[in-house]
Amino acid sequence: MPGFVLIVRARDDADPLMRVGITVSKKVGNAVIRNRMKRRFRALVREVLPEAGLPGADHVLIGRNSGIERPFDDLKAELVKALAKVKR
Repeated sequence: MPGFVLIVRARDDADPLMRVGITVSKKVGNAVIRNRMKRRFRALVREVLPEAGLPGADHVLIGRNSGIERPFDDLKAELVKALAKVKR
C-alpha cells in the first residue's frame, strides 16, 4: 500500500500552473510526525512534479500511516507511477 493518496483535478482554465496541497490527519501521528511527513512530501513534489505533473491541475497528497517509515526513493517511485496513471 502506498504511503499517500494522490488526487488530481484539472482546473479547466488557461493557467498552466500546477498547484499542490498536502494534508496529513491526526490519525497518522503527533505533530512532529505529521510535520516530518509534510516536509518529505514537499521535497518529493519539488523533485517529481515539474517533469511528471499535469499542467493546469491541482495535485493533493494525503498522507497515510505507512508514509513516514517508507524510504524516500520508494515514495518517489510511487508518485511517478501514480502521476503516470493519471496522465493516461
